[in-house]
Amino acid sequence: MLKEEIKRFLLGVGADIKDMGPDQFVPTDDYADYAETVCNKIVKNPAMDKGILICGSGHGMDMVANKYKGIRAALVFNEKVAIQSREHEDANILVLASDWIKAHEAKVIIKAWLETKFSGEERNVRRIKKIGEIEKKNFK
Repeated sequence: MLKEEIKRFLLGVGADIKDMGPDQFVPTDDYADYAETVCNKIVKNPAMDKGILICGSGHGMDMVANKYKGIRAALVFNEKVAIQSREHEDANILVLASDWIKAHEAKVIIKAWLETKFSGEERNVRRIKKIGEIEKKNFK
């Protein structure tokens, strides 16, 4: 299971992790439940500033996560996109598609995503501020 390989990798690099998903693959589960759990933790707990969501296509998790005010989820398929999602959008949720990436690819993506910092460039700050303004208008 991809999640277990990712957990071992994260623990191996000394990451402090909290597994909020199922202990085994459940084909009838609803990804929205897990996305909700992770996003609520991040929104309500400033010390928990990042999360990783995994589902088959990644699309469902990405869509649910981006329904939360303050969440900037990025569905990532390679290292370059992982880096850009952090540098440009300051993504705080990494979404991985277990149907489309292998464990070694996931590890490369996660390593890049965790090591990359937000650029702080004016244009990126401005764009994230605009996202916040859109959230204020649409999340009442």
